[in-house]
Amino acid sequence: MAKGTQVKQVSEKISEKLVKECKEKLLKSKMDLLNRVKEAREKLDLGEKGGDEADQTMRLLAEQEMLNLNDRLRTQLYEIESALGRIENGGFGYCEETEEMIEVERLRAIPWTRLSIEGAEIRESMDRRYAR
Repeated sequence: MAKGTQVKQVSEKISEKLVKECKEKLLKSKMDLLNRVKEAREKLDLGEKGGDEADQTMRLLAEQEMLNLNDRLRTQLYEIESALGRIENGGFGYCEETEEMIEVERLRAIPWTRLSIEGAEIRESMDRRYAR
């Protein structure tokens, strides 16, 4: 059986109510993230560069913290967009690692997840093995 066929069969097992619930959570999370990015940019003061060495160090640390936050938010936004795409193409709720349905409670808690619990454990194990 082709993978595309499997995805369609798996997505048919997921109730429309669950997909709708997850989609609403994803859209709300997306709005919240976009607001957080906007707030983070507004807080980052790139104005005056003067001051003593301690002031400049504190400013650089604050800028680095903001950049790190921005990267995390961008990554999460990408995952949300990917999940919304999977909803549209019928692949939502399908584990990328095990090719089985992701647990309903996991989808409710983390609607952008790509992996079931078992799939996440397999991927983590493989990552550790290749990190050596």
